[in-house]
Amino acid sequence: MYGMKEVGPQRYRESLGRYFEDFQIGDVYEHRPGRTITEADNSWFTLLTMNTHPLHFDAEYAKHSEFGKPLVNSTFTLAVVTGMTVSDTSQKAIANLGWDGIKLTGPVFVGDTIYAESEVLDKRESKSRPNQGIVIISTRGLKQDGSEFMSFTRNMLMPMRGHSVEDKVENY
Repeated sequence: MYGMKEVGPQRYRESLGRYFEDFQIGDVYEHRPGRTITEADNSWFTLLTMNTHPLHFDAEYAKHSEFGKPLVNSTFTLAVVTGMTVSDTSQKAIANLGWDGIKLTGPVFVGDTIYAESEVLDKRESKSRPNQGIVIISTRGLKQDGSEFMSFTRNMLMPMRGHSVEDKVENY
């Protein structure tokens, strides 16, 4: 049963993420739940990361921009979209190896609900690390109306079945 492991008779523990063997090229994962972006999310993240561009937190300034209102900080949406993918894709990952081709294809505003979906582009066994493999996924960030606002690819180092940290830690 995907997402569960039996730990006793009629007793199961949630087990998120996938092993290298679970990824199939061409599979698409629709990540849920979505996340409605609030003004506090945008302001706090922008100020926490010391981003001083007023387009993210000054409504009067933003009113005069081509958008007419504050934009949600794109590094915040990148973090949220990546986070949405973790339980399906990288919960068992050994390491993220990199993000490539990050494209910001549309604006996100306070009140938008965002979703993510990922497609498995490629996978191969590691040449230097036995019992591990590299998986490449393409992820798209989508707004509530289905329009894309972001895309990127991510390379992950994944354990093979029986070789994750989770498999080694008792009671995990």
